[in-house]
Amino acid sequence: MVFNRYVEVGRVVYITYGPDAGKLAVIVDIVDHSRVLVDGPNTGVKRQSISFKRANLTDLKVDIPRTIGTPALKKAIEKQDLAGRWAKTAWAQKIARREARAELGDFDRFKLMVARKTRRSVVGKAAAKLRKAAAK
Repeated sequence: MVFNRYVEVGRVVYITYGPDAGKLAVIVDIVDHSRVLVDGPNTGVKRQSISFKRANLTDLKVDIPRTIGTPALKKAIEKQDLAGRWAKTAWAQKIARREARAELGDFDRFKLMVARKTRRSVVGKAAAKLRKAAAK
């Protein structure tokens, strides 16, 4: 498998630690081998230097020049529909499922348990029928 998430200007990062955890930002400039300058005007991330330990590189990339200003970056992000492209990724969908599950109340969790039991029963009966038919 070829590695394709390079640290480069325009690469979108997912911040995993600190006050901006869970937000997207774009690499605007590379400071050194362990830090980058990021900005996320659409997600509320202020321009700051951040360590790679606090961010994960994504597959998404925005076409921008080095050290672009915040207003121009905001326009480029909106033009290239970064939020829409992020929402389509499996990573974003997994995070959304996790957050939705965390928001469930007691009764919602109970209804989910009952629905899973019902599905398991239906699938189990159908699988038993198929096994019985295959055995003949």
